[in-house]
Formats: sequence, structure tokens, C-alpha cells
Amino acid sequence: MKKIIALVLGVSLAFTACKENAGAGKTTGQPSGRIVYVNTDTLLNNYDYYKDVIKEFENKSFTLENDLAKRSQSFQNEVALFQRRVQAGGVSEEQARSTQLALQKKEQDIMLFRDNAAGNLQQEQAKKTDELLSKIHDYLKKYNAGDKYDMVIGYSKGGGVLYAKEDLDITQDVLKGLNEEYKKSGDKPAAADTTSKK
Repeated sequence: MKKIIALVLGVSLAFTACKENAGAGKTTGQPSGRIVYVNTDTLLNNYDYYKDVIKEFENKSFTLENDLAKRSQSFQNEVALFQRRVQAGGVSEEQARSTQLALQKKEQDIMLFRDNAAGNLQQEQAKKTDELLSKIHDYLKKYNAGDKYDMVIGYSKGGGVLYAKEDLDITQDVLKGLNEEYKKSGDKPAAADTTSKK
């Protein structure tokens, strides 16, 4: 998730900053072409909101895995019990067919639950990624309120930018501002529900 967000963040920052500030240097009399960058790896590793979101999804994934493991174990126990009863001859042919159908339905329900839960988790992650990008973008708009820069690009090792001078790096300023805004907002991600829902 981190690599995908870093890539999306880099492209998003460069595109939106360029689009919004196109011609800004001409209207304000400032020289155009001032480009700075944010190290997306450093930003993501140190942005408290992102770290909280990652913890939230780790907790949700852990809870989901435990829930699935319990459901799977319960199902396997039922199958083993049924097989022992059949081998012992304590089940009529009609009961065996009925129980097999019920077990097949239960297995399908577990698989459907797994697929739905994984899909919901992916949708939540996509929404949180969008919120993360919006928070960073909105902060950068405030940060560049005086049109100091024509473009803020995202830089990451192995990304599209192969070299950038260190004096163009505004990562620490942006990171400090983002964390201050996040702390003031009290907008902590919801804690994962640790109870399994059946």
C-alpha cells in the first residue's frame, strides 16, 4: 500500500500543482519555474495521520484474519464430526445428503464472507488513500498561498525524479505542518472492531 500511495502521491502533487499554478509567475511578477519537492517516502514514514491509518488497517486485517480462521476451524470441526458419524454408521443416507448440503452452504457462506470483507477493506483503503492525498494537497495549497512555487513534485527513491538538489526539499516543513494540522483536528481514524461479527 505504501509504494502505491507514494507513486500516486508523486504524480498527484506534480500534476495538481502544475495545473493550479500555470501562469502564476506571469500574474504576480515572480520568476516562473521555481520547483520544489517533497520526499514522499519520508513524508509517509513520518506523517502521523498516515501512520494511524496504517495501524487501523493492520488491526482490521488482523481481526478479519482471526475471524476467518475461527470460522474455518469451526467448519472443519463440523466436517470431521460428520465424517466420524458417517464412518460409525450413525447417519442415514437422507441425513448424510442433508448434512452435506448444509456443509456446502456453510463453506460457500464463509467464502462469500471472506470475499466481501476483503472487498470492503480494499474500498476503505482506497477511500483513506484519497483522503490522505486530499489532506496533503490541501495543505500544500495553503503552504504555497503566496505563490512561491510553480510546482511541488513528489520524490521517492527509484521514482521518476533521479536527482534533485537538497535545497529544493521542503519535506520537513510540509511534514511539520501536516502533523500540526492533524494534531489540532483530532481526526483520528476509528479503532478497528476487535469483536468478530458472524
